[in-house]
Amino acid sequence: MTFDPEKHHRRSIRLRNYDYSQPGAYFVTICTYQKQSWFGEIKNGQIYLNQLGKIVADEWLKTCKIRPNFKLDEWVIMPNHFHGIVIINDYSGDDQSLGAGNRPLDLGAGNRPLDLGARDAPLQQKPNSLSSCIAGFKSAVTKRINLLRQNTDTPIWQRNYYESILRDEKYLAVVREYIINNPKNWPNDRDYLPIDQQSQELYLDLLF
Repeated sequence: MTFDPEKHHRRSIRLRNYDYSQPGAYFVTICTYQKQSWFGEIKNGQIYLNQLGKIVADEWLKTCKIRPNFKLDEWVIMPNHFHGIVIINDYSGDDQSLGAGNRPLDLGAGNRPLDLGARDAPLQQKPNSLSSCIAGFKSAVTKRINLLRQNTDTPIWQRNYYESILRDEKYLAVVREYIINNPKNWPNDRDYLPIDQQSQELYLDLLF
């Protein structure tokens, strides 16, 4: 199976009554404001992060330190967006994570192995939920970049983010492969925009 972000990750309606703080595997995509290529560039199928991209990486790695029941799986920073798989474990100390070689995921009943949707962050996030995690991550990145540029006129992130529930190992493997190959497939990515260095400097008042 080939993962198609247009079909599987971008246009489905979010599960409105789903508890996004319960244990499970989640795939998230976060785009920059107006999909500006601010985090680095792709060369020969690899991402080379600039100063801002390294801030994004640093803050993402802090997620598990801030939230001990969260585990990071595959992730990648692209020039104008971010992909990552987040594993939420329970508080019992029994690791139900889906790292490489771990046991199969059991998330209970569900008609579809992959449930998806785009959403805006709610006014109040449930503690230790996916939304609170993403909101905290985006806020931390924005704060550090704003301190660096000493300007808050232009947002760093688009308001919404995309989320998917990965309900079994098969779809987890498919999404992992999609994330790993994202830099190599950059020219064909629906988020691909030619880099305009002058417009980047104009937006953020930073030299990369």
